[in-house]
Amino acid sequence: MHRFALKIEYDGRPFAGWQAQADQPSVQEAVERALARLDRGFSEGARISAAGRTDAGVHATSQIAHADLQRDWDPFRLREALNFHLKPAPIAILDT
Repeated sequence: MHRFALKIEYDGRPFAGWQAQADQPSVQEAVERALARLDRGFSEGARISAAGRTDAGVHATSQIAHADLQRDWDPFRLREALNFHLKPAPIAILDT
């Protein structure tokens, strides 16, 4: 496994907060869906871990989370691929 730190920025208005919830859209869920398109481990139900969380409607400019991926990605390529798969959600991976 390869661990990657993700620096995430988002507009929280369309989300029920950071943390994944069964019946509400969340930032964590959106990032995990994007990761599932890129890494087999996430398609099997892996989770990301964040250094804190936000409430519904709250924005973030530097939310830090980490993901354990099976593939050893070039950080630039991972960031670009995640940003592509996050569209059109108001979420951007700023750094990996």
